[in-house]
Amino acid sequence: MATRIIIKRMASLGLALSILLMPKLPGLLVQVQQVLASAPDSFLQPNAISEHPAISNVDVIIDAGHGGIDGGTSYGELLEKDINLAIAEKTYEALRKKGYIVLLNRSGDYALSGENLWLRSRSRHLKDLAQRSHLANEIKPKAMISLHVNSARNSSKRGAILLHQKNEQSKQLARYLQHSLNHLYGIHEKPFYGKTYYLLKHCRIPTVIVEMGFITNHQDREMLVRPDWQQAIADHIAIGLEQYLKTSSNPS
Repeated sequence: MATRIIIKRMASLGLALSILLMPKLPGLLVQVQQVLASAPDSFLQPNAISEHPAISNVDVIIDAGHGGIDGGTSYGELLEKDINLAIAEKTYEALRKKGYIVLLNRSGDYALSGENLWLRSRSRHLKDLAQRSHLANEIKPKAMISLHVNSARNSSKRGAILLHQKNEQSKQLARYLQHSLNHLYGIHEKPFYGKTYYLLKHCRIPTVIVEMGFITNHQDREMLVRPDWQQAIADHIAIGLEQYLKTSSNPS
């Protein structure tokens, strides 16, 4: 059984890492609760993670988009941040059951900008995105997926859309995920190059953004909020990720 890693909130990265470095027992659930910033500021630097190779074998980071003050897109009282987290947690479990080591970078309703004490910027949004990309770059997983919900003025527009980086690994990851989600949604979409997206530009590991459906479309909205359909979305994301991980570890 795979080691389970969840980083709930890292107000002090040094203390969080001391818990992550506990012996890895079968089925271990490592939950780093919110702690007071009692460690030196140096522990809050993103490169602190690189000094701890014990967490360098992560297969996938699941980035649950938005959180806290940033609700993302919405439809009535439905908020993207809540949908992202619900499906991220189900995807985490689906991958764990397949034997992969997975890190979920948000497991509650909070913004990651609150942990970013190192970036000299007044932009909360930029600090949030920078925290997500630095975490990925320091842990160096085999892949990262960033889960989001789409919206459009045209309510007939529906289905999952994958956005990838310029490199071939990200493109291949996007293809596997798009194919799997196309099958679920009954569509024939192709991935897009997300040239302007901060996360895709700044992550140095294969990363894709998964727009899981349109909150403005009735059919997609039902899939995004119903637990059984959320599970189906999570399972199809896990299928695409597994195909990529098997291919990338055994190149033809």
